[in-house]
Amino acid sequence: MVLKLLLISNSTAHGEGYLDHCIAELAAVLGERRSLVFVPFAIADREAYGRQAAARLSAAGIEVEVLRTGRGSLRTLEAAEAVFVGGGNTFRLLDTIQSCGLLEPLRERVCAGMPYLGASAGSNLACPTIRTTNDMPIVQPASFAALGLVPFQINPHYLDAPDGATHMGETREQRLVEYLEANERPVVGLREDSWIRVEGDRAALGGRRGVRIFRRGREPEERPAGADLTDLLSV
Repeated sequence: MVLKLLLISNSTAHGEGYLDHCIAELAAVLGERRSLVFVPFAIADREAYGRQAAARLSAAGIEVEVLRTGRGSLRTLEAAEAVFVGGGNTFRLLDTIQSCGLLEPLRERVCAGMPYLGASAGSNLACPTIRTTNDMPIVQPASFAALGLVPFQINPHYLDAPDGATHMGETREQRLVEYLEANERPVVGLREDSWIRVEGDRAALGGRRGVRIFRRGREPEERPAGADLTDLLSV
């Protein structure tokens, strides 16, 4: 399995435009490929989302075809040079992918070497399941099982509890520890402005911020921006 993955925490960084903080890395993953298929299924207004992605990526010299549901969706995916799965609601994204019968064909294309780019919900989709998403289950997929392109879970937009907070609900860390009470797979708390890049059997943390890694029965581990994450590919 030859993988080329870019799993981004957020598609828009504070004070910057759509994809500005990661566009150079996105282009690097694509290499000589100058086109991709954009998957807008995590957002209700797919047409507007597709136009936003096409406008930003075309400014970087990347041609975009927006994936639509229907009989032609499989042909579009089979002909793609690369795929970019946008953010939004992860439950809606997975439910639509499942309903269109695209989960296994997408997995096969990526495992055969087609670059997979994901942001937020799109990064969740690359995991074994979507159980560590932050989203509300606004729809009910047939299963929580996702693409399984990486053997660990991701929690995009990971937030550290602020000092002196008076909010009495669970912190993000507490929720992920709770997940590990019932599940074995480790979770990468992927802070905003960060991404995981996988090339073959190597993985590394890119962007501006570190990650917090949660494992069952162990204290959370911090790794800085630029850290090697290859060990997570064999968990």
